[in-house]
Amino acid sequence: MADVVVEQGRRARAASPRKKNASLRNVLGRKSSVAFFLTLPLILLIALLVLYPAFYSLYLATLNKAMTKFVGLGNFTFLFKRETFWMVVRQSCIFAITAVFFKALIGFIVAHFVHNIPGKKQRKWRGMLLVPWVIPPAMSTLAWLWLFDPSYSAFNYTLSFFGVGPIPWLGDTFWARFSVILVNVWYGAPFFLIMYLAALKSVPDQLYEAAAIDGANWWQKMWYVTLPMMRNIIAITTLFSLIVTFANFDIVRILTSGGPLDRTHLFATWAFQVGIQSNDIPLGACVSLFMVPILAVAAIFILRDVNKRGNEA
Repeated sequence: MADVVVEQGRRARAASPRKKNASLRNVLGRKSSVAFFLTLPLILLIALLVLYPAFYSLYLATLNKAMTKFVGLGNFTFLFKRETFWMVVRQSCIFAITAVFFKALIGFIVAHFVHNIPGKKQRKWRGMLLVPWVIPPAMSTLAWLWLFDPSYSAFNYTLSFFGVGPIPWLGDTFWARFSVILVNVWYGAPFFLIMYLAALKSVPDQLYEAAAIDGANWWQKMWYVTLPMMRNIIAITTLFSLIVTFANFDIVRILTSGGPLDRTHLFATWAFQVGIQSNDIPLGACVSLFMVPILAVAAIFILRDVNKRGNEA
C-alpha cells in the first residue's frame, strides 16, 4: 500500500513540470503574447522617458516655489487668476488650429499635384518638397529670423520694389503671430503631404473608373471617393500634428521669445519662461500640464470618430 502511494507521488511530481512547460508553450504560442513580449522593451522605454516625467511634473505642480512645501492645487488657482495665462491659452489654441488647418490644406493640394506627376519625376518632387521637414527646426528658423530681420529683411527689401513700406514682422503683434504661424506651416506641411500622398496611392483606381462611368465630375470624385477613403488618415494626421503644434517651442522661442508683450507665447515657451527663467519650476510645471486636458478632449473626439468608422466598415 505504501509503495502505491509513493509511486503516485512520483507520477504527480513528474507530471507537474510537464503541465508547466505545456502551459508556457501555449502562452508563447499565442500571437498576442508574442506581440506583447516583442513590444515590451519599447513599453519600458516609454514608461521611463514619458510616464516618469509626466508623474514627476504632477508632483512638482503641487509644491511651492522653493519646492519645500506641499500646496496642493494652489499653483493652479494662482494661474487661473492671471490674465497672461488665459491669453496664452487663447494664443495656443489659435496658433495650433490655424497652423494645422493650413498645413492640412496645403498638404492635401500639393499631394494631389505630386500624385498626378509621372513616376520618375514624382520621386524628385517628393525629395524637394520634403526638405523643410527634414531640416532641423532650429536651423531653418534661424534662416527665417534673418528673412524677418527689421533692418536687413529680405522680405522688406523685396516689397520695397513694389512701393510697400517696411513691415515690422516680429515687432507688431499681428505680424509676429502671422510670422510664427507661417514658419510652422512651412515646416509641417510636408508631413501632411507625404501622409496624404500615401493615402492617395492606396485608393483603388476602380472606384474612380466606376464614378466616371456614373458621370461624376472631378469635384464629385473628390467628395464621394477620395475624401471618404482618406478620412482616417486625415483624422490621425491632424491629431498627431495638433499635439506636436500645441507643444511647439523652438519656432516661437527663436523668432520672438514670446514677444512683443507676451503676445506670441505658447504653453511651452511660457512654461519655460515661468519655470526656468523666473526660477519657479512648480508653476512652470502647472502651465505645461494644462496642455493635457485640451489635447485629451481633441484626441477623444477624433479617435472616437475613427473608431466609429472602423466599426461601420
